[in-house]
Amino acid sequence: MTGAQGLMVLTLAAPLALLLACLWPAPRRRVPGLLWLAPLPGLLAALFAAGAPPLVMDGAGLRLTLALDAPSALLLGAAALLWSAAGAYAPAYLGRQAGLERFAVWWLVTLWGSLGVFLAGDLVTFYLTFAAVSLAAFGLIVQDGTPRARRAGEITLLLAVMGEVCLLLAFALLADAVPTSSLAIADAVAALPGSPARGLILGLLVAGFGLKAGLVPLHVWLPLAHPAAPMPASAVLSGAIVKAGIIGLLRFLPADGALEGWGDGLAALGLFTAFWAVGCGITQTNPKTVLAYSTVSQMGVTVAALGMGLALAVPGTAMAVAFYAMHHVLAKGALFLAVGLAGAVGGARRTGLLLLPALFLALGFGGLPGSGGALAKLAVKPQLDAGLVGALAALSAAGSTLLMLHFIRRLASLPPADATARPSWVPLLAWLGMAGAAVLGPWVLFGAIGPGDPWLGDSWEALAKDPVGLLWPVLLGAVLALLLGRWGGHLPTVPEGDLLVLAGRVGRGGAIIGAAVSHLEKRLRAWPTAGLALLVLVLALFGALLAGAG
Repeated sequence: MTGAQGLMVLTLAAPLALLLACLWPAPRRRVPGLLWLAPLPGLLAALFAAGAPPLVMDGAGLRLTLALDAPSALLLGAAALLWSAAGAYAPAYLGRQAGLERFAVWWLVTLWGSLGVFLAGDLVTFYLTFAAVSLAAFGLIVQDGTPRARRAGEITLLLAVMGEVCLLLAFALLADAVPTSSLAIADAVAALPGSPARGLILGLLVAGFGLKAGLVPLHVWLPLAHPAAPMPASAVLSGAIVKAGIIGLLRFLPADGALEGWGDGLAALGLFTAFWAVGCGITQTNPKTVLAYSTVSQMGVTVAALGMGLALAVPGTAMAVAFYAMHHVLAKGALFLAVGLAGAVGGARRTGLLLLPALFLALGFGGLPGSGGALAKLAVKPQLDAGLVGALAALSAAGSTLLMLHFIRRLASLPPADATARPSWVPLLAWLGMAGAAVLGPWVLFGAIGPGDPWLGDSWEALAKDPVGLLWPVLLGAVLALLLGRWGGHLPTVPEGDLLVLAGRVGRGGAIIGAAVSHLEKRLRAWPTAGLALLVLVLALFGALLAGAG
């Protein structure tokens, strides 16, 4: 095992080590204060293990693989950084809240899955890590124990199970399509075009991963879960966890032009998602809900870029999409942390430490020149720069500006505790550190990778030639924001969860499902049962994997 491969193993082992400590009361009380340490091996792996030879492990009759290519490394590094910042933020934010130790267990299992999806090189490892990040997030959402949180958790859990069923069926069909006994993702994707169930597999993959990424109409869990979860959990839900869906689409959709219309369909669905979320988001008053709809919109743009890249066979699409998603991890995670500080910062400090940095990050989603978001927009310009798609992408940037300025207005309206309020230094450093990473990180990576990569070279040229041309969507969005501030009160209010609520919720059949999920929720909230069961499961699976490596 090389040093780079050891970092990949350590990325998965670190959260499990802290989970193991939770088996004993004394160390369990210390675990919440150590949450920030668990993601750091993932950050090191992203920096030093990208492109390393895959680690193949034979054990328990399975051939499991850990691998890290460049797009996955971008997302792994950003996700690990956000998880670390939010992990430092969490104990100070939650204080001595009841259930903090239970929260730490759910946090670590979700972290394990969130980082693991970027390393998984085979169907089994990917499914296990994806299931962990999908199902364990339930425990983060219901932490507060309010009816609102329980409802959001129930709906999220139900949809997560539906997504897992879709992916399990897709993976079974993919494994059957591979002519050998290999479970490697690369072999499964290579066999997909020749499978007689090709259309069904693609549909199941898009449904399963699209649900996690928040594509309309499968997005309804996002605007329910994000406002209900504690602030650090909201940050990782919106910044990191939804990227499990993006990496799934990047890993499993063939990039060789064999999709025959699926790329165009993804692009159309992504753009529709982008505009739908803006329309719903501008009617919201809770800044966390506004950010949730912004995430839906941004994931729509991400998927649209992927779809057009696949449809047009644009070189470097995976890297461009990963770069765009990486910026979202950093910036959106930072903005959620900012919301958590709004009540703790008063007076002039509120403007300097909170509102001005948040405004710059927010405008980056519209492509403000000089921001990391401008580079993200330039990265996907080859995919989203032609004809009608190009016009719609530019309008979506204006919509993002409108939505994010609405967010800033709602953030500024949150009352501080008092005019002299001072935040705890740990959450403040977490917020400012993530804000700095969101601004500087894309520029550092853009410049470091740019000279040898075609799409980055083209983006540098575009930035040098027409920096002002990138500004018009931001200006248009600002004008629309002024109009919204003047006449927005006349807009109809869209409830959180939009389609789910507007559809009249559910009938008798849905009530039966809801009762079943409520029963499951009560079982899952019993930390000694659910926490230890999850702990034993993931430790056993990972132990078998390591035994195979030995």
